[in-house]
Amino acid sequence: MKVVAFIPARFGSTRLNGKPLANICGKPMVQWVYEKARAARLINDVTVATDDERILRAVKDFGGKAVMTSPAHSSGTDRIAEAARGAHADIVVNIQGDEPLIEPGLIDRAVAPMLDDPGLLSCTLKTRIKDEDEYRNPNAVKVVTDRDGYALYFSRSPLPHYKTPFNEAKLPAYKHIGLYVYRRDFLIEFAALKPSPLEEAESLEQLRALENGFRIKVVETDYNPVSVDTPEDLEKVRGLMKGRK
Repeated sequence: MKVVAFIPARFGSTRLNGKPLANICGKPMVQWVYEKARAARLINDVTVATDDERILRAVKDFGGKAVMTSPAHSSGTDRIAEAARGAHADIVVNIQGDEPLIEPGLIDRAVAPMLDDPGLLSCTLKTRIKDEDEYRNPNAVKVVTDRDGYALYFSRSPLPHYKTPFNEAKLPAYKHIGLYVYRRDFLIEFAALKPSPLEEAESLEQLRALENGFRIKVVETDYNPVSVDTPEDLEKVRGLMKGRK
């Protein structure tokens, strides 16, 4: 089974324009993500899928692989689906380009179930929410799963709803980590589906899969990602990176 990772990298951003090229301790952010993906044991190949020549050149300058994709894509999934059409791969991994602290072992943890079970179409990750502010934050997407670890629903609302105070709840809440693993053929099929009503209501494209009857396996991890969406996030990550040197 050949496992290929794609890192979608769009130059335009409403809150942090050109963020894939943001300098973090001497390297563009996309390079940090690329190198972490290359270090994952179960990944055979890594490619940046971008819409901008500046990102393409930056990736090639540090010795990485990159392909140009349409600037019309509204999501990273659509971008990697375009790139995957020309890839010789059985499994495709979508690694967010704004998480330079991502651990290679985390990527392997999401890929492993797809190698173990040929019936799985898609796999993603979750981590336990320990802070009430994060539980109530609409930017932290919540997920609930069934007894076998398949997603029942994703939401920006607090999920599940607690009748008791957060710190007294017996049932844990989980945050979704936006790293996805797909069978290549399923990814292309999924990207071709029209946006669904719940997807549009929540602005969460993974709901398109659930609304169309597809199952998503969700694996638990202790890792809690730090994404770069704003200048403040970027400064936070720079500080964390310096602390690890």
